[in-house]
Amino acid sequence: MRTTTLGTTDVRVTELSFGAAGIGNLFRPVTDEAASAAVEAAWDAGVRTFDTAPHYGLGLSERRLGAALRGRDRAAYTVSTKVGRLLEPRPEGGRGDDLAQGFAVPDTHRRVWDFSCDGVLRSLEASLDRLGLDRVDIALLHDPDDHAEQALTEAYPALERLRGEGVVRAIGIGVNQCALPARFLRETDIDVVLLAGRYTLLEQEGLAEVLPQAAARGRSVIVGGVFNSGLLTDPKPGAMYDYAPTPPHVLDRALRMKAVADRHAVPLRAAALRFPLGHPAVASVLSGARCAEEVRDTVDQMRRTIPAALWDELGTEGLPPHVPVPAAVPESWG
Repeated sequence: MRTTTLGTTDVRVTELSFGAAGIGNLFRPVTDEAASAAVEAAWDAGVRTFDTAPHYGLGLSERRLGAALRGRDRAAYTVSTKVGRLLEPRPEGGRGDDLAQGFAVPDTHRRVWDFSCDGVLRSLEASLDRLGLDRVDIALLHDPDDHAEQALTEAYPALERLRGEGVVRAIGIGVNQCALPARFLRETDIDVVLLAGRYTLLEQEGLAEVLPQAAARGRSVIVGGVFNSGLLTDPKPGAMYDYAPTPPHVLDRALRMKAVADRHAVPLRAAALRFPLGHPAVASVLSGARCAEEVRDTVDQMRRTIPAALWDELGTEGLPPHVPVPAAVPESWG
C-alpha cells in the first residue's frame, strides 16, 4: 500500500489508516475476537497506520489495539493517540454505561479535560500503559475546541518538547472544525492535522484555510469522517449526518451524488473514500472498522479505479463545487 511521510518528519503513514474508535465499542459492543480480527485484516491488506485515543471506549480501544499489534515489528507500523482527556476511576466503580458519550462500555471512569503540560505527560504515560508500547509515533491534541488557549500555551509546548526529545515523532491536532487547526497551522509548528468530516464529498470547508495552509507550509492532513457519519455509505431518509438526522437539503445532495456514482457503476462510498486523496496536503484517509468484514470492504472500495468522467460529472453538477481528481490506484494495491 502506498505510503508517504507526514510534513517534514520521517513518520510514514499508509494511504489508508485504521481508525480504532469502532473497536472501542463505538455505539455498540464489539467482542475482543472481532476487534482483533479487524486489526488483523487491516494488517493483511497492508495498512500500517493505526489511530486511537483514550476517549474511545474509556481506554478500551487503546487496550485492544495494543493487544492486536503485540508481537509485530514495532518499526513496521505507526500509531497515533491523543491527549486532552484524562481518565479517572469513579470511586463507586461505575454503575451504568458510557453510551451518553457514544461508547457501549461500563462507565468505570470519567473523562477530565486537561490540556496542561502535566495533563499531556500523564495522558501519554497512561496511553503507553494501555497500548503496551514504549512509544507512540504521533500525539494529537484531541478536540480542544473549548480549551484553545490552554492547548496553545500549555499542551502544545509540552508536545513540542516531547518531539524535540524524540519521545514522539510527530505532533498535531485532531478536530472536526476548521478555525482552530487553521490557527495552529499559523501560530505553531505542528506536523499534522487530523480533520474529521470537513473535507468530504459533502463538506469542503477545509479548502478555505486548513488544506491550503498545510500545503503551503509543507504540513500534512489526515482526513477522517469521509462518510459524514454514514450518510455517504447509503444515503436514504433516516440516515445520520454528523451524528444527527440528515437535513432534507443535505440528503438531496447526497442522493444526487449517488445517482452520478450509479451511472458510472461506482459505489458512492468508493468515491467518498478516494475523494480527499486528490488534494496534495492529504497524506491519508482514516476509516474506522469494528470487524474484519468492514475492513475488507473498505479496502475493496479503495482499490477501485474511479473514472475521471465521474469526477467531471460531479463537478459539472456542482456536487461538490471543487472536485480534484484523485491519483490512480497504485499497482501495489493489487
